[in-house]
Amino acid sequence: MSEPGSLLRSLAGRTTARNFHSYVINEIGAGVINGRFPVGSTLPNDAALMAEFDVSRTVLREALKTLEAKGLLEARPKVGTKVAKRTRWNLYDAQVLAWHFGQPLEREFLAGLKDMRRIVEPSAAARAAEGRTADHVRLLQYWVRQMEISLSETQNFALADFEIHRIIADASHNPFMRSFIGVVELSHAFAYRSLIEAANEERLMSVIDVHKGLVAALARGDAAAASAAMLETIALDEANEAGA
Repeated sequence: MSEPGSLLRSLAGRTTARNFHSYVINEIGAGVINGRFPVGSTLPNDAALMAEFDVSRTVLREALKTLEAKGLLEARPKVGTKVAKRTRWNLYDAQVLAWHFGQPLEREFLAGLKDMRRIVEPSAAARAAEGRTADHVRLLQYWVRQMEISLSETQNFALADFEIHRIIADASHNPFMRSFIGVVELSHAFAYRSLIEAANEERLMSVIDVHKGLVAALARGDAAAASAAMLETIALDEANEAGA
């Protein structure tokens, strides 16, 4: 499985070591997303894939089962393993979303990503304002401070930003919001890609300011203000993604 934050860590080349099983999952899964294995095509047979990835049949079959569970593949008797239609792909799976990063994406996909954040996260912030605990507030304030001391380390800054959104998801007490966090991470990766390259501290200060407002609203239990502040953070992410 993809650990939360692993996509953001990869922006500066920091990747998590993979075992054979996860390596095969990543190679085939990314190959489906980038078109190496086109939708509707049949994967090479087991012998060919075992030779390519230098793994046992057991490792290969387990990897293929994992990718079936993610909706990317479907096994058909007497046909083989085919790449499933895009409509079957699980776009709430953090790993499936991460494989989209760095690939040419359809306008519909990007627009849908933004729409979903604008629909879901403000509501989650309002719920979090009503249900947050003292521990949630303490952690939120801690990660804001981490943003402030990471202005010269943009990747650490991005991870601190992401942790704030993860805590809000938890404080919302909504299990579906917790499952939505992969969408948030992919959006952050798009937003921070150019900032990591440019190291623009002025833009990062703007990000800190809106997150301070968000955390302050959560701390005082103001649901309406938290919802509005969350929309501000999303708008700023979109502007940073566009390089505005």
